[in-house]
Amino acid sequence: MSLIPEIKSEQSIELLKELHILTRDGKLNQDSRRKLKQVYHLYHFIEPLMEEVLADGRALTLADHGAGKSYLGFILYDLFLKSRDTGHVYGIETREELVARSRELAGRLGFDRMSFLNVSVEDSIDAKELPGEIDIVTALHACNTATDDAIKFALSKKARFIVLVPCCQAEVASVLKKNKNQSFGKTPLSEIWRHPIHTREFGSQITNVLRCLQLEAHGYQVTVTELVGWEHSMKNELIVARHTGAPRRNAEERLERILDELNLAEMRERFIY
Repeated sequence: MSLIPEIKSEQSIELLKELHILTRDGKLNQDSRRKLKQVYHLYHFIEPLMEEVLADGRALTLADHGAGKSYLGFILYDLFLKSRDTGHVYGIETREELVARSRELAGRLGFDRMSFLNVSVEDSIDAKELPGEIDIVTALHACNTATDDAIKFALSKKARFIVLVPCCQAEVASVLKKNKNQSFGKTPLSEIWRHPIHTREFGSQITNVLRCLQLEAHGYQVTVTELVGWEHSMKNELIVARHTGAPRRNAEERLERILDELNLAEMRERFIY
């Protein structure tokens, strides 16, 4: 049993040290305590989704995009899948050294139902190492268009659940900036992104609005909430999508109208397919 209240009794202390959540002498510092809180909070949202998949008799497959050091995948495996004889976690990451490190750590811990792919999110769609369907797709702080690639991946893999924490949404903001003068003559709404700081923040906000409409148009029920309090992270928005097979009737129409109103028509292929 752990002597640290934040650490669950079934957790691997070796894993937490390797992920630098615990120091080498088994202690928590302020930064790692904050990191652990974020991971637990996200686990709180994902655990019932995994339970639901297993309850339906499925083996459970989960793909984590932009996995980095695979904090999320390792924690999900350690807390949920380790004690079960089913389920597989796939970590997808472009940095070869992080993939090699994760493979070594999974082997050392005996986490044999974890696989790590050194490919981009976009290329992972056709990767032979992945099954044709994935139950749960996650993308935690996948920067800019990597989140959109994760959505495309999830749709192509017929994901039952999609869990996103978007980060650094710069593409839409850049288009707003490029078309700013033209937008001034088109709509008074352009005042919303007239100043550079507003362009950045509004671009980030509208990107996630468009993503939610895109998911709803593909038959997902979408919930948007905070991951953790603002004191822990400014990249704080959590989008959880559940496939219902019943597209929101006017979602694509509203998406089209927003793109037109905000002079973002060139972004159509990013959000509508």
